Amino acid sequence: MLIKIMLSMFLGILFYGCYPLVAGAQPVVVIQIKGEIDSSQVALVHRAMAEAESLDAKAIMIEIDTFGGLVDSAVKIRDMISQTPIETICYIKNRAWSAGALIAISHKHIAIAPGGSIGAAEPIPTTEKTVAALKAEFAATANKSGRNVKVAEAMVDKTVGFPGYAEPGQILALTDYQAKEVGYADFIAADREEILSYYGLAENERREYQIGWSERFAGWLSDPTVKSLLLSVIFLAVFTEIKTAGLGVAAFTGLVAALLFFGSQWLTGLAGWLELILFISGILLILIELFVPGFGFWGISGASCILVSLFLTLGGNGAALATLSMSLIVAIIIFLVVLKYLPTSKLWTKLTLADVETKEHGFSSSADYTSYIGKEGVVITLLRPAGMVDIEGVHLDVISEGQYIEPGVRVKVVSSNGSRILVRRV
Repeated sequence: MLIKIMLSMFLGILFYGCYPLVAGAQPVVVIQIKGEIDSSQVALVHRAMAEAESLDAKAIMIEIDTFGGLVDSAVKIRDMISQTPIETICYIKNRAWSAGALIAISHKHIAIAPGGSIGAAEPIPTTEKTVAALKAEFAATANKSGRNVKVAEAMVDKTVGFPGYAEPGQILALTDYQAKEVGYADFIAADREEILSYYGLAENERREYQIGWSERFAGWLSDPTVKSLLLSVIFLAVFTEIKTAGLGVAAFTGLVAALLFFGSQWLTGLAGWLELILFISGILLILIELFVPGFGFWGISGASCILVSLFLTLGGNGAALATLSMSLIVAIIIFLVVLKYLPTSKLWTKLTLADVETKEHGFSSSADYTSYIGKEGVVITLLRPAGMVDIEGVHLDVISEGQYIEPGVRVKVVSSNGSRILVRRV
């Protein structure tokens, strides 16, 4: 499923890259953000932004209607909007509250629907640390887009207030006409067509992007709990393969978990080629360690590459280190428990054969040549000291007591140990 998603994205980018639109036919990319801001919305915006740049779009318009959501997801979307070289327009259809307000003010242009509102971005939980951090994000975003920083700060910190709109102790939320008055909306627009006409884009082709099952799936995989679980499965698979020195069910399970992990992070724009190459290199180095003696060098190098790739994919910060450490600890605990209890469990007895082939039951790991002791034969090939003799019409591989014995010489079997038959010149 995930491979199909990534292949579709690749083919789409390749197609539009090979057949660019002619000059003057640049499209307008329209992205609809509805409901809670989460990783699914991040995946949607990332896909649409990538295709907009490959299409050389004239403008990107995000229609937003949200009560808010996850701050980290809003920050990722804000970063993509701020960094794109394409003209950006935000249309607040009903409301852009909390995390949605941060996304809205990151656009170069903002239009708001009649009865729309923006603001009310006080973080939950409301602590001094969270308020200070989010207020800084809002202020920096407003400053970059050329808007009044004090307004942005008042949306987050109720102790600030904004004269005429919110008293100190009240969180700032602006209505449609208030947003226009303070410069947080260019104008009030009834619909999309009015906005496109206002900015001279009425004649341009529109390409619309809405959240689909692939973005929802990527968003679910990007949930912190799910990511931690996938990481634990990856680590557990690596431990198991190192222990068993082979490629089996554990390797396949780990590969699927890695595809899901990196695929979801790729769709949300958190993983790039560097992280993927590091991970694949780590797997190859571990495989080399399994089959080529390297005194642990290849294995340590491979494990290091895997850890670095996962750390960078998770964000390369303190939270990434915490997630990585917790997943590694969980994998180690599960691995040790499995090693201790699985061999004595009922499941293990069903998966393995309980019968043992012993000498008492008549089983042997090699043929029994003791019956040839004392018998004589003729050398067929030069014994130096190993070679072949003919004993009663049977050709046997034998070894002399150290001397070279020429073909045609008669020899006698003096001992037999497993498949080793010792002969002496007669």
